[in-house]
Amino acid sequence: MSSSPVSTSLPAQPYGRPPLRTVQVLGDGAGAGSCAHVRSLATGLAARGVRVTVCAPVQAEGEYDFTGAGAEFAPDAVSVLRAACSGADVVHAHGVRAGLRAALAMRGRRVPLVVSWHGDGPTAAGALGRLGRMLERHVARAAAVVLGASSDLVDLARLRGARDARLAPVAVPAGPAGTEAADPGKVRAELGAVERPLLITVGSLVPYRGYSLLLDAAREWRALEPAPLLVIAGEGPLRAELTRRIQAEGLPVRLLGRRRDAAQLLAAADLAVLPSRRVARALLAQEALRVGVPLVATAVGGVPELVGEGAVLVPPGDAAALASAVTGLLADPERRAALAVAGRAQAATWPSEDDTVAQVLSVYDELMERRRG
Repeated sequence: MSSSPVSTSLPAQPYGRPPLRTVQVLGDGAGAGSCAHVRSLATGLAARGVRVTVCAPVQAEGEYDFTGAGAEFAPDAVSVLRAACSGADVVHAHGVRAGLRAALAMRGRRVPLVVSWHGDGPTAAGALGRLGRMLERHVARAAAVVLGASSDLVDLARLRGARDARLAPVAVPAGPAGTEAADPGKVRAELGAVERPLLITVGSLVPYRGYSLLLDAAREWRALEPAPLLVIAGEGPLRAELTRRIQAEGLPVRLLGRRRDAAQLLAAADLAVLPSRRVARALLAQEALRVGVPLVATAVGGVPELVGEGAVLVPPGDAAALASAVTGLLADPERRAALAVAGRAQAATWPSEDDTVAQVLSVYDELMERRRG
């Protein structure tokens, strides 16, 4: 959602040694969390004397400004990716699809591949599921190191045959220094939630985000007085289907499309809702807890590990439990206040951007020592 410079408290490259050269690879459809993470990494690595090239879709450069972070940018065409990888000391791909593209581009080269698994992809059934597992196996075995954003992803990487899989939590980038927060009252007025509760979720409109389940829950709480307004910030292929349901069922839901001010919308909300079927360190969950917005989330993937006691968790696929958790919190301001405190306390235990950059750089240095050895 947002990004900011990382401090330069760690030393740069050792004196007399050529700068380390890395390529950060983002695939088509990379989520906001992965893009923000790469932007943060690029900032921190460049500040430490590392030469960084980000190979990503052109639209990602337009939104996240990797060159402004101190990196070189290269579009993700196959020929461009091969050329970029040929001059790298370490290639770091973010996500399984990006890992596959990087592995193919590096074929025949002795350049170590690091793959971060962020866990935002869908779990498909049938033939698509088998294909997904095959791709995961290929990428896990091609990588010198797999970095899992949550413990369950580390276990999955090992199951798929990774030689070296490690836990590497991804820090949520802080907002830019000096940025003034939007007036919550003005935000609520613009959304039409002045005298009614405001609920928010953020993410692309794709099946694994669980928006169908969320609309089922919204059908339950529309009878409340006043009915809470749910806003969904994101765009994707499910827009037409969700719009039809909202209109046909008279649901108190607004689709906002892609928003650059999602952090300001979140800060104005009474509750955040995360209904995903699969997710590791969800950006929405991190930002909600950090700013003290109570969160209701499905207990999937790395979410329980991430939020601890700082959120209300419900079983995945249970619309009634999701609706009950939301209505219960809306009726209990003391519980919401307690969750806001607990969420901020949990967020204080997460790694900082500096910590994340330092861990990644230590992995790169280790791989370089292996090559030199």
